[in-house]
Amino acid sequence: MSQLFNFFFGQYASYNPIDIGLEITAVIFGFLSVWYSKKNNIWVFPAGIISTLIFVYLLLKWGLLGDMMINAYYFIMSLYGWYIWTRKVDATHVTPISRTTPKEKKQSIFIFIATLIFVFAVYTIFGKWSYWTAYVDTITTAIFFVGMWLMAKRKIENWVYWIIGDIISVPLYFYKGLTFTSFQYLIFTFMAIAGYLAWKKSLSNAL
Repeated sequence: MSQLFNFFFGQYASYNPIDIGLEITAVIFGFLSVWYSKKNNIWVFPAGIISTLIFVYLLLKWGLLGDMMINAYYFIMSLYGWYIWTRKVDATHVTPISRTTPKEKKQSIFIFIATLIFVFAVYTIFGKWSYWTAYVDTITTAIFFVGMWLMAKRKIENWVYWIIGDIISVPLYFYKGLTFTSFQYLIFTFMAIAGYLAWKKSLSNAL
């Protein structure tokens, strides 16, 4: 039993207890954010803002630059999404769930490629190519950037990007020694699948 515990949580032995508490807090608010998103509830953004701010601090402290950039972007897009979700498209209705237009599909591709180039440049400047995880980070960052942008615009396809990114992130964060965060992404995967199905049902009912 102790060997199993050490396998999952042994890396935390050298961590500051405050940082462990902050990571757990960020994970909890991360769960709340995805849960509210699944429910198509505006509280997705306040919860996400708290989670991302904590993760930005922790990841910067631990030198995980790519992950820090993802969360900094989440913070910015949470503010943008908060505005979009509450913006009224007419006198009585706010921005509804919808599918991406051909133009938005092209914009998604552009954001993905632009993010790859941006992260590559940042990692090159800071000499972060010494580990194989940097290459995976580059891809997941691009995936999550598109997913967050689509969620902010209330597009159902955002869930597809979250599912792919979450699946990749489970073993990635475990390898990095962030077990709680790894478990978070495992649960996120199932929540994202449920979110997609819930939004798809809501979209079908609206037609």
